[in-house]
Amino acid sequence: MEAHQRQFILSLLGYAVQKGVSPQTLCKLAHVNLEALQKGNAAALTPKQTSDLWLHASRLCDDPLFGLHFGESLQLAALGVVGQIIQASNTVGDALTIANSLSSLVTDLFTMNVKHGSKTFSIELVPRPQAEQAWPFLFTQLRDMLMVFIIHELDGLLLVKIQPASVKFPHRTGTDLAEYERVLRCKPSRKGEAYALEFDKRYWSEPILTANYELQSLLLKTVNRGAPALKSKPSLQNRIHEYLMANAYLGILSLDDVAANFNVSTRSLQRKLKEENVTFQELADAVRKALAVEYVKKGDHPIKEISHMLGYNELSAFSRAFKRWTGKTPSHLA
Repeated sequence: MEAHQRQFILSLLGYAVQKGVSPQTLCKLAHVNLEALQKGNAAALTPKQTSDLWLHASRLCDDPLFGLHFGESLQLAALGVVGQIIQASNTVGDALTIANSLSSLVTDLFTMNVKHGSKTFSIELVPRPQAEQAWPFLFTQLRDMLMVFIIHELDGLLLVKIQPASVKFPHRTGTDLAEYERVLRCKPSRKGEAYALEFDKRYWSEPILTANYELQSLLLKTVNRGAPALKSKPSLQNRIHEYLMANAYLGILSLDDVAANFNVSTRSLQRKLKEENVTFQELADAVRKALAVEYVKKGDHPIKEISHMLGYNELSAFSRAFKRWTGKTPSHLA
């Protein structure tokens, strides 16, 4: 199995762990050798193994939108290609061009095309011939995952949340249109004949973090340390903490976003955490504090950059939070 494919499958298993699913059970049902996968000497998965892995992951997580939610949680670093993309790119357009050529690392059911208009550019997913007929469930899950992953890929390159101008599905997406709209940040339409994300053209020439690759590298390495180990039954608070840490490159996610990704209501998630004697706010603050202290202690980057990296629009707000956590201002701890 190729290294990038292995990392992708391990990321899928790790996400299932965050949902409370045993990777051992999941791999057994899909006839995948987990031990060989972890050691790096597993054979490439057959199409049936891949399809079964996604099917059982969705079923065991009780989440028919597993692909959509997995894409929401995935990041470039999980595929091991962030260095290739960032170091070889100056703009979003450069990065997307390179990423398109690497799409086969994830799946061979689709190819990706970029089209330019006068005011927008579009990223299209083009199905391989007969792909949907041969593997309908896998096709839908990978389609959803790739569509949302493209949005989050751009987020990670710019450290801002980008909203598409339009999202096009030539066929119906699913029953929960509100959830598609939440994750894709735009109500899907049935216009056109391709699965496509359309963005304002100004993003194409937007500089990415190439000029500060060390900062981006530090950030991704730090959040990756929060990637879930393949344990069987971590507590809910540990799963939430790991999920927040893994997505901390865009600031700390909201309670509503986490609850939706975990396929439960906000109130239900709060109740379950209360049973473990912890609140969502306490978990979110713990992640903010851990990342902030690590970045500041390293002393390699201006406080203003660290503040922005952790999702604070104002340096003063970050300084107040930091003093609340540590009793000192960032400049005094650095």
